[in-house]
Amino acid sequence: MTQKDQQQLGKTLWDIADSLRGAMNADDFRDYMLSFLFLRYLSFNYEEATKKELGRDYPVLKADDNRTSLSVWYAENPKDTADFEQQMRRKVHYVIKPEHLWSNISEMARIQDDELLSTLEAGFRFIENESFDSSFQGLFSEINLNSEKLGKTAADRNKKLCVIIQKIAEGIADFSTDADSLGDAYEYLIGQFAAGSGKKAGEFYTPQQISTILSEIVTLDSQNPETGKKDKLEKVMDMACGSGSLLLNVRKRMKENGGTIGKIYGQEKNITTYNLARMNMLLHGMKDTEFEIFHGDTLLNQWDLLNEMNPSKKTEFDAIVANPPFSLRWEPNEAMGEDFRFKSYGLAPKSAADFSFLLHGFHFLAKEGTMAIILPHGVLFRGGAEERIRTKLLKDNHIDTVIGLPSNLFYSTGIPVCILVLKKCKKQEDVLFINAAEHFEKGKRQNSLSEEHIQSIVETYKFRSERERYARKVSMEEIEKNGYNLNISRYVSTTEDEVQIDLEAVHTELSAINQQIKSSTDKHNEFLKELGLKTI
Repeated sequence: MTQKDQQQLGKTLWDIADSLRGAMNADDFRDYMLSFLFLRYLSFNYEEATKKELGRDYPVLKADDNRTSLSVWYAENPKDTADFEQQMRRKVHYVIKPEHLWSNISEMARIQDDELLSTLEAGFRFIENESFDSSFQGLFSEINLNSEKLGKTAADRNKKLCVIIQKIAEGIADFSTDADSLGDAYEYLIGQFAAGSGKKAGEFYTPQQISTILSEIVTLDSQNPETGKKDKLEKVMDMACGSGSLLLNVRKRMKENGGTIGKIYGQEKNITTYNLARMNMLLHGMKDTEFEIFHGDTLLNQWDLLNEMNPSKKTEFDAIVANPPFSLRWEPNEAMGEDFRFKSYGLAPKSAADFSFLLHGFHFLAKEGTMAIILPHGVLFRGGAEERIRTKLLKDNHIDTVIGLPSNLFYSTGIPVCILVLKKCKKQEDVLFINAAEHFEKGKRQNSLSEEHIQSIVETYKFRSERERYARKVSMEEIEKNGYNLNISRYVSTTEDEVQIDLEAVHTELSAINQQIKSSTDKHNEFLKELGLKTI
């Protein structure tokens, strides 16, 4: 499927969502729409695999037969179904019962079957608890099929679900629905719902343009002269992963570069967003063994996997990307002063947890790894505890690059943000500053970055190149003289130099002009006198 077709599929699905949700707000309808899209993908992938597995034994049905091929096979081979399902778990890592497949659900919707709602509910519970070897409990916990938002009575709700599902089935019928295209459509819908959610969108969505920059940065490898790209990333983490788009972008970059990626790890506090992330991973063709998303509070370090004072190979990450909530208020207790993540640098202030997220990720960064995190500009210059953390990170030579981005790029806030790039074993003794704040395409509601803008940032970072009023390498001595203040405009100003004015030359020129005016006036008055007219 071409990129144009993928965008059209996303637009088609969004138009369906926009026309069907009625009085339901975008956030609520999002969960229904994306869950049905997810079921559609799992079912299609599973049915294609069963065709290969059963081969000639896969039932071929007549055009007017409304049953699914798999339901016919199950009915004809009851003694073999357990072995078949075990084999499918080995092949595709999950099982879906024939009655729960999208092909059956969409047929029930088409004929307005009264049992649709109960069948769908049973299907969701089966996928959560039995489909996969590793449990996906709560995957559909935010979808209430008995909500009055769908209708006051069970019959009304069933009817509404029939309409929604039938429209989705019709909308995607003309498109290829492989993992990449349906996954991209899912991302498109997340972005569209984010645009309609205002500030709430910051909880789960990083604009693709910014996601691309971070992904490019952590997959670059200065030690690989041929491609400048890393061949492999064993483990990648995002400790505030939202819908998982950042992690998936890193995976996409690695695949495009011909490299491989081991396992993806994400952590998310919001239950709805956590479920979006898990669906997103599977929708992009990832097996359940290739990723691990944990539901819990990063600042409290609730993930047992990361409860290590001295990170082992199991808990060291080659790449860390993050877009944590900006300047989140938090309540650190006294014990946190001894927390192994913060002990060396100190606690971030209660008013802004920005450096808490940064230090959490940095603790688990591998020695040769790269971390790229999006933060508000305040972390670059605020005083107090943040100044002490920033100063130590600089003195320890861990801050590699500071990138200033334009304002109004996010759905959640109009403020300009920055990207901090950190490394534990940094080769250079300076800090690269990139001031891209004025390089963007202006939009009515939101600004954006073009491909050229993105490449300019990435190439400048890759080669650590300097450019007037755009990028500069700054020595630690100069940063120290500035009190370890990293305000980008101190080092890379975008203002044009004022033209120097030679006052003596200007005075001479004005005197000459005045003399010329006097001479011309005198000459003019002579003509007026000859004509007997009043002089001026």
